[in-house]
Amino acid sequence: MKSITIQGTKRESVGKKSTKALRDAELVPCVVYGGEQPINFSTPEKSFKNLVYTPDAHTVVIELEGKKIDAVLQDIQFHPITDKILHADFYQLSADKPVVMEVPVRITGRAKGVLAGGVLRQSFRKLRLKAIPANLPDEIVVDVTPLKIGNKLYVGDIKNDQYTFLHPDNAVVAAVKMSRNAMKNAGAMVEDDEDEEEVATDAAPEAEAPAAE
Repeated sequence: MKSITIQGTKRESVGKKSTKALRDAELVPCVVYGGEQPINFSTPEKSFKNLVYTPDAHTVVIELEGKKIDAVLQDIQFHPITDKILHADFYQLSADKPVVMEVPVRITGRAKGVLAGGVLRQSFRKLRLKAIPANLPDEIVVDVTPLKIGNKLYVGDIKNDQYTFLHPDNAVVAAVKMSRNAMKNAGAMVEDDEDEEEVATDAAPEAEAPAAE
């Protein structure tokens, strides 16, 4: 998985005053968990540009006082009005310890159902999974070519030995549904058929009355 680097500075104080001072200076208070003990640090808010405001998934290398810590972003808090980043939690990576991440889904191929007039619906833009760091994928590639109208692709269909999805097997990743235009056309065809039957019935000749003797 691709990685980005964040330059951080260890925090000597973690009280409310120091936290407010950091935010006033456009710095984000952060914590790294997963090591021997939590590490408190701060980093400029702009450091998150390529980590948060992107559809891609990344691991993170946090540089603190000459030391490098491999981690993943676990949680992030935003201001409810300004959307400024208030706080971020990271989890330190260990080669043999599974980690949980959300990974983007990339659709490939053109579904048979779409070629037949259907519409492809993608239920998940990202999938949550668990894997050791070496097996974390950059993306989940899903081929929808075989899907016909009415078919669905489930999480259980794309299982992989390298990682475990944290979704039910019956969760729908993508589906091909009939388009509204196709449904309207189908409805119109049914109505036309019914009209033709009614006309045919009305136009049927009446049986001749028996001749009077």
